[in-house]
Amino acid sequence: MIPYNTKQRLARKARIRKKVKGTSDRPRLTVYKSMKHIYTQVVDDSAGETLASTSTVSKEFKDRMKSAKNLEAAKLVGEIVADKLIQRGIKKLVFDRNGYIYHGKIAAIVEKVREKGIIV
Repeated sequence: MIPYNTKQRLARKARIRKKVKGTSDRPRLTVYKSMKHIYTQVVDDSAGETLASTSTVSKEFKDRMKSAKNLEAAKLVGEIVADKLIQRGIKKLVFDRNGYIYHGKIAAIVEKVREKGIIV
């Protein structure tokens, strides 16, 4: 049985995904939050490939921070994914919040990406 709040999030996710598509010019930055970790991916939906990804379980993250549950961890994940995008020459993104409210950790990731000069 799926909890009610998860059903609501999945319904929001479906509505968002109808409208948000990643292209080669503007790939889609998607965020997933579990109870312990945060995961991000940058996806080109037209080619069907993942261009960059990072999470709180990745080696780049664990080298710089131990705790994965706080707002600082979300900011670091945003910084790492932004650095990967800059290396690939990607300057514009479409944001897919994956049904989550644009608040807290989700907003912190996007703000860090914007600070690095990427248009979201």
